[in-house]
Formats: sequence, structure tokens, C-alpha cells
Amino acid sequence: MQGKGLITIVAIVLGLICLNELLPTWYASKIERQATAVAGDNPEKYQKEISRLSKDTLNLGFTKLYYTKAKDKEMKLGLDLKGGINVLLEINQRDLVNDLTNYSTNPVLIEALNKTDEVQKNSTKSYIDNFFDQFEAINKAKGTNLKLADPELFGNTNLSEIKYNTSDDQVKSIIKRRIDLSVGTAFEVIRTRIDKMGAVQPNVQRVPGTARISVEMPGMKDIDKVKKMLQTSAKLQFWEVQQVPEIAPYFQTLTTMVGIKGDSMGVAKNTNFMSLLNLDKLRANGVASVKLSDTAAVNKILSSKVGQSLRPANIKYTQFMWGYKPEATDTESLVLYAIRGNINQKAPVDGAVETASISYDELSRVVVDMQMDSKGAKEWKTLTEKNVGKPVAVTLDGRVYTAPNVVNAIPNGRTQISGNFSQEEAKELVDVLGAGKLPAGAKVVQATVVGPSLGQESIDAGVISFAIAFLIIIVYIIFYYGGAGVYAVIAMIINLFYIFGIMDSGDFTLTLPGIAGIVLTMAMAVDTNVIIYERTKEELFAGKSILEAYKDGFKHALSAIVDGHLTTLLTAGVLFLFGTGPIKGFALTLGIGILMTFFTSVLLSRVMIFTRLNKGKHLSVWTAPTKNLFRNTWIDFIGKRKYAYIVSGILTVICVASIAINGFKYGIDFTGGRNYVVRFDKAVNAEDIEQNLVKIFKTEDGKNSSVEAKTFGNDRQLKISTDYLIEDESLKADQTVEQKLYEGLKANLPANTTLHDFKSADKEHAGIISSEKVGPTVADDIQTHGMLAVAAALAGIFIYILLRFRKWQFSLGAVVALFHDAVIILGAYSLLHKFMPFNMEINQDFVAAILTVLGYSINDTVIIFDRIREYLREKKSLTLAGLFDDSISSTLGRTFNTSFTTILVILAIFIFGGDNLRGFMFAMLIGIGFGTYSSIFIASAIAYDFLKTGKEDEVHGKTTSTKEVLASK
Repeated sequence: MQGKGLITIVAIVLGLICLNELLPTWYASKIERQATAVAGDNPEKYQKEISRLSKDTLNLGFTKLYYTKAKDKEMKLGLDLKGGINVLLEINQRDLVNDLTNYSTNPVLIEALNKTDEVQKNSTKSYIDNFFDQFEAINKAKGTNLKLADPELFGNTNLSEIKYNTSDDQVKSIIKRRIDLSVGTAFEVIRTRIDKMGAVQPNVQRVPGTARISVEMPGMKDIDKVKKMLQTSAKLQFWEVQQVPEIAPYFQTLTTMVGIKGDSMGVAKNTNFMSLLNLDKLRANGVASVKLSDTAAVNKILSSKVGQSLRPANIKYTQFMWGYKPEATDTESLVLYAIRGNINQKAPVDGAVETASISYDELSRVVVDMQMDSKGAKEWKTLTEKNVGKPVAVTLDGRVYTAPNVVNAIPNGRTQISGNFSQEEAKELVDVLGAGKLPAGAKVVQATVVGPSLGQESIDAGVISFAIAFLIIIVYIIFYYGGAGVYAVIAMIINLFYIFGIMDSGDFTLTLPGIAGIVLTMAMAVDTNVIIYERTKEELFAGKSILEAYKDGFKHALSAIVDGHLTTLLTAGVLFLFGTGPIKGFALTLGIGILMTFFTSVLLSRVMIFTRLNKGKHLSVWTAPTKNLFRNTWIDFIGKRKYAYIVSGILTVICVASIAINGFKYGIDFTGGRNYVVRFDKAVNAEDIEQNLVKIFKTEDGKNSSVEAKTFGNDRQLKISTDYLIEDESLKADQTVEQKLYEGLKANLPANTTLHDFKSADKEHAGIISSEKVGPTVADDIQTHGMLAVAAALAGIFIYILLRFRKWQFSLGAVVALFHDAVIILGAYSLLHKFMPFNMEINQDFVAAILTVLGYSINDTVIIFDRIREYLREKKSLTLAGLFDDSISSTLGRTFNTSFTTILVILAIFIFGGDNLRGFMFAMLIGIGFGTYSSIFIASAIAYDFLKTGKEDEVHGKTTSTKEVLASK
């Protein structure tokens, strides 16, 4: 055969590359297994053993392997397989705009920014594009005729490239470029911070077209520490401090007003505000010393509209800030400071730190020494000269670290922070300052935490499901196709080796959905071999020699294989383009798998088979039990299509009615919220726990937040979802939710379980084993992208079928069948989500399942359409109905084998693949079953009904009683 040598060379070179890439993973795993065998569960002993074994080197001749380098090059595992933390950070673009306008107070600008903040919650456009839209609308409505280059806006000293005559379009381009550069700066700062945290194989990426940065840190456990390190802007600011005499009259007024309007200020009228302040206990240069339990009440009063309206002129712009931690002399209270602000709330000193280091003061307390940059040093000198004998506050991200009295002016930019630090806290602060400041604040809009024990369980479940699925395929394909089946298995094994090698060489991350994608790829590989071997069998039954039969089998199967692979590749591309996180992992492995399947099952398999045949050796393509299966099967599909229409119509009506009446159970991906998977040491009642949590998760106005507790996997494990405080994207809000969850579940936890234990559970302790947070803006983006993905897939498939088969009737039939499949799956989820013992939420995974089913279904449809197209050329004497029936009947062997093996594979994953994949696989099971049905009874029937002309012609061959002639005649 032509190209045999080239295919062989490519296969060998690709194999060697993959071997070289996978060897470090094998070696690192080998060393770790040896260390575990010696150390058991003792972490200290394990590290010592790793250090000892790391000195060994394995010389393979062409390469040397040692543990440290192998560990760096091993295959990356996702959080769901290894445990760890994934966060999606969003840089505050309002801060960036404020900085670029030099904190302008122009009313049109402020109103446009406020309006943009509201619009952004339900928009997929970028923040800056929405800002420009809102600015233009408000500018026009008010008739102010402001230009963006106005000195009150972007025509200031911060943007020297903008002149008074710069057009709005040019300004927009400049601003977008500056914001993009700022996000790039933030990306580098965050990456530097992560390096300082010592994370192993972190993955930091910018999300294209947004101000978001995705951070994945496998193996990390302390989510609070990670969030704090990533969200801290490291914007060190220095402020003048107002003291009690200036603030006391205002506090007296508030005390009186709380007794009158306490309800509208968020507290009870009998609240004694002055007693909350504990002024008699005040030691530092603050204005109050508040118990930790009372800080929320004080915040409500100070930030209420009533409280704001009562401010006298001298504290109109005052910012009330808390100390970053309790004082050593009173560990149950926080000091409240009054920071002298201004109209634009710009700090007198706002300079980056050039160097920071840990030091000790004269009392041997840990402090942080800093050296400011030149700009900060000049401003610091001015501020200290002005405030000799008065306090100056040092703040970081809105928290006061220290507020000492200035003794003398400081001319050189050197200063010191003393804040009752522990050694670890000082190191964290030095690391953050040393990595540089973020150009704007950052907030966590999405977060996922997977405990290491759950990660190991996912690996075990994935390996088991993978092994069972692969064993099923091997046994079935050899049973059905005999000797040819052996070559199909060899091709699949090589295919798997290539997939893992390419994943490793491309530094891609393997996830649990990725394993599902690989297993699905195996099913596609079976489909490819089935198409080839079924065509080969047809040629053998036609009387051809074994060599000629295989040649024509490969030849005639190629068109259908190419069509099937391209449509599935199209689906994978849409998933990768519109998906996020796990969906991208699934799409990536599916895409790589499809390409490698074509190479191994079509090209390489062909080389292996013809090498054998050209030596005169026989190669069976059936076994005794399977030789004549489906050979003489012929069914009047077209004649029975009306029954199928009735069945599908009834099912569709039921599904649409259920969707309208019952709706869906939407996951937090689409609604925003928090999920926690909590493991207990005994069986628990989900309904009782849900009722208890509902009482605890109440909003400030006394209303209940949404709370759901559902058994997850077994009766000792719950999945708890809530939207409590989801609008608040601060670290404090996350900690509040976890605290309340702990309080609500405490009665069901072991007696000695602390909050820390609860938040970092492992296989030996009860508590949170995984958590997920999705902010409302991210949820809106995911929902929009999901709908776009489905629409894009349907449109792409319609166009592809139209171009491939040159008749719109085929495209219409295919898309109607796909729409039918999607409605059935949606209806099943609407009908059953309250009753099934596994997750049936409409979320990202569900969208991936829908698109995968569409890809599979269209692949099935294309095989039938391809045979119809072939018969249109060769069997012009048949009626159209007879031709369709012949085409569908002749492909029944392929349809059954592919659908049967795929369903067996999905069942293996459904049963053994773990709780996280069951909802995904259930959608696949329904979809594959109805996708096979719709390819025959819907897609083909619709195409037939729109192709027929109504004319009659002589009936030839096996056909139905219908006598419509070909549309082409």
C-alpha cells in the first residue's frame, strides 16, 4: 500500500517521543511508591525516604532519570485527581479606571462607573466596553458633551499619550491597551507570589478577553492562606489618623439615633452603640476597641444610610478601618481606626515597596522593615514632617497594621511595620510585598477545593472504570471480529499510549472528565474499526478475495469515518472554545483522542493488516457465532416512520410539559452559589440537616437563603448548596459561610472536631472534602457560553452536513434529530432530578454531555446518510423509500455494535467511575440510546419526507409498498 513506510516512520517517531515523555512520570511514581512502602502514613519519614531515594539515578542509556527532575516533568493531574485548590481571580477594573483618571470625581464618570457595576452582573461583555457604553449614554442624556480626553477624565498626567484633541475612539484603544497591560502585570505578580508559596506544578493562566486569571495549585490545602495571598493587592498606604476627640460627638449622635432608627440601621433599637465601642479599654491610637462578636453590628451602624447622613463636615470622608488582628493585650477585640480621607479617597502616600525583610525590634518582637521607591519616599517625608507628634496609620488592603506616633520626619523612605506578627505572618507579608503590588484589587469569583483523600478516591474510581471499560471492549471486539479484532485492540493500545504521551508532552492537565473523554475515545475507536470490518464483510459476502475485500472495505469506509471524526472533532472544538475548567479537559482529551484514533485505527491498522495479508496469511473478520448476524436483516423503517413520529411526539410533549411545570435543578455554575461535599463518621439524614441549616443561613433582613442538602454517594456523605452571601466575594464572606456551616453540622460531627479540622478533612476525619464557589457574574458567563456552545454546535453540524451531502433535506433531518435528542435528555433531567440518588443538575458537565451526545448522534446519522448517498449513485432503479430502507438495514450491524459497546463503556463509568461522573454519564446513556433511535427513525425519516416527490415509479428490489421515486429523477 502507498505511504506504508511514511506511516511506519511517523508511528515509531511518535512512539519514541511519547516514551521519552512518559518515563519521568513512571519513575517519579516508582520512587514515591517505594517511599510509601517504607514510611506508611508518616509524612516526616516519607520525606526523609524521598530525600534518600532522590540521590539514586536510573541510567537507560539514551536518558538518565532522577527523582527531582522526573517530578518536574511528570504528567500533571487535575484537582479532581490530586486534590488542591483552583481559583478564578478577577482584577477590579473599576480600580484601574479610577487610577487612569487619577481618581477623578467627575459626576458623569462616577455615575457611569456605578451603572457599569450593575450592568456587569448580567453581561458577558468586558467591563471596559460596558463602561464606554454607559458613559456615552449618560453623557448624551445629561447633554454634558464630555470627551474622554477631557482633563477631568483620561486626559491627565497619568496618560501622557492622550492629548486634548485625541478622539474618543483613540482614547478607547489606549485605555483598553493600558488595562490589558495592567492585567498582564497582575498576572506576573500573582505568578511570583505562587512561586514563593512553594506550590508544586502550579498552573497560572490568563483567561483571554477578560480581566480574569485562573490559578490551579494541586496539593495545596489551606484555601484561606491561598486566597489571602492572591487577593492582597500589596498596595501599602499611609494615612493621617483622626482620634477620639474628633470622632466622639459623632458616636454620641449615633448612639441616640440607634435607639430611634435601629431597625433601618440593621440592628435592634435597644442596642447600646457606645457600650459596643469599649472606649475605656482603648490602648492604641484608635477610636474604639470592639469585641470580635460585635464588629458586624458596628459595621452595619457605621455603613448604614442613616449613619452616613449624620456625619459632620470634619468626618465626611473619614474611612473607618479595623486593625488587621487583635492586640496581644486583648485577643478578643479589634481596634477601630478613623482614617482621615478625602473626596477621592486617595492616600497621601501610596508607593510600592522596593524591598521588605523580617527584622526584630528592641524588645525582640518580629517586625517588617521596608524601603519605599523614590516617589513613595518623597511623599512619606512630606507626611511625616506634617504629622510629627501625631499618629500615622500604615494600611494594607483596607486593614490597619500599625498606627504609631511620628517622632521625627523620615527623609529616606525607610519605615517599619510592627503588628504583633508571628514569624509565619511576617514571612507571608514579606512575600506579598516582595512580589510587588497588584495594579488593582483582586477578588475570587470562582473557587474549587478538593481534598487529597477525595482526589485519591477519584483516581481509584477512574482507573477501575477505565480498566473495566477497556476489558469490555477487548473481549467484545475479539469475540465479534476474531483475528481482525486483535488488530483493533493493538491499535487501541497504541492509541492510548499516544494520547497519554501527547498530553504529557504538551504539559496538559489530566482530569477526571479527561479520563471520561479518553474512554469515549476508545468507543470511537471501536466505531472506526466496526465501520471498516462491516464493509469488509460485505465485500467478502460479495465473493471477493480476502485481500481485495480488505482493500475495498478500507476504501468504502473512509468517507463515513472522515465524516464521523470531523463532526466529533467539531463538537470537541466547540466544547474547548466555550467551555471552562473540566469541560476544556474533556474536550482536549477527546480532540487528541479523535486525531490519534484516525491515525491508529485507519492508517496504522491498515499497515499492520496488509503487512500480514501480503505475506499470504489469512485474517478472519468474524467468528462462527457472529458471521451471519445482521447479514440478511431488512426492516421497513420508512413504512413505520409514522409510528416513530407518534412515539417521539408523545415523548417530546411530556418532556416539554415537565420542563415548563417542573423546571430544572440548576447547579451553582448557572446560578451562583457554594457547594460543599461533607463527609461524616456516621449515617445522617439529609432533610433534617437541611432544615437546621435553613435556620442558620439567614440574610441580614431575616429572610432565608437558599439551602439544599442531598445525599451524595452514600448516607455518610452530603452535598450542601447555598447562595448565602454569594454577592459578597470577600475572603471574610467565605469564612463566615464555613463558620455557619460548621455550627449547623456540629451536632453531627465527632465531639472533638474543631473548625480547622472541619475545613481540612481527610480520609480519617469528618468534614469538608471538597468545596466549590461560583460568583454570580461567572455563573452568568457560564450559562451564556453553554447556550452559545449548543447553538454553535447545531449550526456547525447543519452547515457541515449541507456542504458534505449537498441537500438541505439531510441537514434538516440531522438537526431535527439532534434537537429531539436534546429535548429528551432535558426532559429526563426535569422529570427525574428529584428522585435519582445522584446529581442531576443542569451545569457545565451537563452541557458537555449534551454536546458529546450531539456529536455521537450526528456520527451515527452520518453513517446512514453516507450509505444513502452511495445508493443514490448506484441504485437509481429503487424507489426512494426502498433505497432508504436498504441503506438503514445495511448499516444495522455497525449501528448495533457501536451503540452496544459505547453503552457498555458508559455503564462501566456510570457504575464504577465515582459520584462526580454519574450525572454526566446518565445524560450520556440517555443520549446514546435516543441518539441511535433518532438517527434511524427521525433524521432519516425527515430527510425522506422532504426529499420525496410524490410521483410513482416501478418498484425494484427489497422495498416498501410506498412508490415515491427518487427526487433526483
